[in-house]
Amino acid sequence: MSDTLQNALSQRFQDLQSHINQHIIGQSHLTQRLLIALLSDGHLLVEGPPGLAKTKAIKILSNALEGQFHRIQFTPDLLPSDITGTDIYRPETGEFEFQPGPIFNNLVLADEINRAPAKVQAALLEAMGEGQVSVGQRTFPMEKFFMVMATQNPLEQEGTYPLPEAQLDRFMMHVNIDYPNADSERQILDLVENEARAILPTLFEPLSQTDLFAARQAILDIHMADAMKTYMVELVIATRKPQKYSGDLANLIAVGVSPRATIALSRCARAHAWLQGKDFVSPDDIQAVVHDVFRHRLLLSFEAEAQNITPDQVTNQILNFVPAV
Repeated sequence: MSDTLQNALSQRFQDLQSHINQHIIGQSHLTQRLLIALLSDGHLLVEGPPGLAKTKAIKILSNALEGQFHRIQFTPDLLPSDITGTDIYRPETGEFEFQPGPIFNNLVLADEINRAPAKVQAALLEAMGEGQVSVGQRTFPMEKFFMVMATQNPLEQEGTYPLPEAQLDRFMMHVNIDYPNADSERQILDLVENEARAILPTLFEPLSQTDLFAARQAILDIHMADAMKTYMVELVIATRKPQKYSGDLANLIAVGVSPRATIALSRCARAHAWLQGKDFVSPDDIQAVVHDVFRHRLLLSFEAEAQNITPDQVTNQILNFVPAV
């Protein structure tokens, strides 16, 4: 791809981010992570209080892309077949016919994923990890463009089922969002009133899947020096062998991050650099996404939990100990 075409494509995705930010005010971190996950061919777990436009964000994104969107409300009575689909008996033919479930869409919102028990959450595992769904003796491939955004509410834990580590590891990033500031709150008020009056922001011409796949290829072609790869690996190894850097750090970590974290860190850093209009990955790009990549993969010790230490604080310590090459 020529530099001119690549710059034009990068600008289109920067315009897409600006378009989403016109509708989702005060959550620029979320909107950028949405695009990073999309461009990295990954899945996103978003955690935050109710009413912060988590659902609206992915709906706006789906309207700006060529593809099908479906929202699944996770509840305690949901069954795995309600997600993957099931075989339906057809009396006229005397045969069973597979009826695809809502997972067979391009963009899937798993709303309040921790409201359903583990066997229902596990219905997403194969689709997210391997791009296919097995039903009975048959296996059905997913669309090439397939992304899951799951949400969970950190405030209300009654009647919830925490996601197992194997499920969490399938998400490329875990994003925490919080309430907007006063200025953003005022803009939200104006936006809602304008929407009620049918005064909407400028329309955005949807991006085709061809553009999306071209952007993913362009991101893979971004230059990443060996020093940057070494830096990422050192960050990952520091979670597994923290005693190499500090005894105090070793007391805080029970289990380090998986190899999926290394892969996710590389893909996300590349996408972050590309969205900034850069043609190479720098330590700043790695440091910008490392918290979202490590947050759900770092298992802290009882001592850390007793001191109310968070994975983000541990990640900050790791960044301080591991020098950026």
